[in-house]
Amino acid sequence: LTAWRSRVEQITGWEGSEANRIDRFAVTAAIGATVLAALLSFFSYQRHPHLGDEIAYLYHARYLATGVLAMPMPIPLEAFDLDLFDHDAARWYCSPPVGWPLVLALGVLVNADWLVNPVLGGICVLLAFLLVSELYDRRTARLTALLLALSPWHALVSMSYMTHTASLAFALLAAVAVVWVGKSGSFLWALLSGASVGMVGMVRPLEGAIVGGLIGLWIIGVGGKRLKISGLAAWALGCGVLGTAIFYYNFTLTGSPVKFPIMVWADKYMGVNSNAMGFGPDRGNGWPIDPYPGHSPLEGVINSNLNITAINTELFGWATGSLILIALLCFSLKLPGQAHKSDWKMVALIAAVFIAHFFYWFSGGPDFAARYWYLMIVPGVVLSVRGLQVMINRLTHGEHQPHLHKTRALVAVLSLSLMALVNFTPWRAIDKYHHYNQMRPDVLRLAKEHNFGKSLILIRGEQFPDFASAAIYNPIDLKADAPVYAWDQNQSLRNEVLKLYSDRPVWIVNGPSLTKAGFQIVEGPLSAQTLLERQQMASR
Repeated sequence: LTAWRSRVEQITGWEGSEANRIDRFAVTAAIGATVLAALLSFFSYQRHPHLGDEIAYLYHARYLATGVLAMPMPIPLEAFDLDLFDHDAARWYCSPPVGWPLVLALGVLVNADWLVNPVLGGICVLLAFLLVSELYDRRTARLTALLLALSPWHALVSMSYMTHTASLAFALLAAVAVVWVGKSGSFLWALLSGASVGMVGMVRPLEGAIVGGLIGLWIIGVGGKRLKISGLAAWALGCGVLGTAIFYYNFTLTGSPVKFPIMVWADKYMGVNSNAMGFGPDRGNGWPIDPYPGHSPLEGVINSNLNITAINTELFGWATGSLILIALLCFSLKLPGQAHKSDWKMVALIAAVFIAHFFYWFSGGPDFAARYWYLMIVPGVVLSVRGLQVMINRLTHGEHQPHLHKTRALVAVLSLSLMALVNFTPWRAIDKYHHYNQMRPDVLRLAKEHNFGKSLILIRGEQFPDFASAAIYNPIDLKADAPVYAWDQNQSLRNEVLKLYSDRPVWIVNGPSLTKAGFQIVEGPLSAQTLLERQQMASR
């Protein structure tokens, strides 16, 4: 313990000045988080979406990167349609909110879409350090940055194509900018904070309402310093500009500024009010992982229990359970001098996320732990660090050699996180997320090996995962001189597709749900005419 004392204190900044807003440790932690998520994205996730949501986000980003808000209707639609896609008489488009695909489009433009979330994951670590250093001190900020960078939950979400890392990054940026505008009175920081809140709303509308409500209370003096009128106006302007953009986007696709495409899609394909907030028998769509039909307070309790259990497992991946230090903090808050005024800001965010999602019918399922509660991750880490500090205070009170107990506690926490990095994170990445949902990029390898070129590839199997895994590699223009992947759903649909693409060689490929492995070529290359004649012979 004596030998480790100086090393641990150097890492955590437990001893030393409180000076700099940012230091090399925070930058190193942020880079480490990005590298970890990028390695997981490359080797475990294989730079390939694994959920229907991710397919929609990436497809959306790809056509936004070409400068359009919708695509022409594919013909026949049934051979190319995917989950979360909607259409009208002439247009075909993705229904989820546009904010995350806009950010992801930046990666598409440089052919590095798989790196966008890992980079945002590192930015979240850096922003968390900046925020906590302002609300607490450098020691708390360093430990927060370190534990967040080592968090399996943060790493695995950051390796994906999901929206949550972007939402967290903009929420943290909004909070940091508010703190700085309170110190400097800068119009630009207030504008940036408001715009960041607007971006949270563009990425995840419910989370935008949560973050906007909490920061709105903060800037009018509830729990923080009240901004000047100019600052309030700048913050509102930043929110308003992005809000106007959302209304314009909604109007363009649905004809109404207040009708989100995702809600129109849900009402059309899942049932009216199926995706709405609140309680009632019409909520939900009957998924097997939805506990009961509809939504009720009882189901809200069940969903909450599932999410708490998932966080206890995946926040840190500790063998002790990830919530052990938060529990210690909660039981110690009644002691004099144990609570910090900023603890209540963290509790407020956790409570707001909990309450808002209590009225939503779905917990988020098994994908990336309690992903609907992902905004809780930073307050969860901060309160864990505060629990560690409380434990150290209890252990060292009145002791002859307090530094030994302090070092023992710090080494124990760091050891738990390092064990999780060695054991838990690779296990989750390999056992769960490698080829998750049978989604795999093998068809891209086949295309290169067999030089598909300008051809038609008929994908046999289910729409998800078989066709969805291949469809993400379709060109935005389905008439382009590139491989076109179509769902071989039935013979009638096949014949229609063959007639439309009669000038292309045809390959028939079995998907993973049929092979129980990767994509496999059944036949090809064949002419469309040969397959049509074969069908005519078989029908006689």
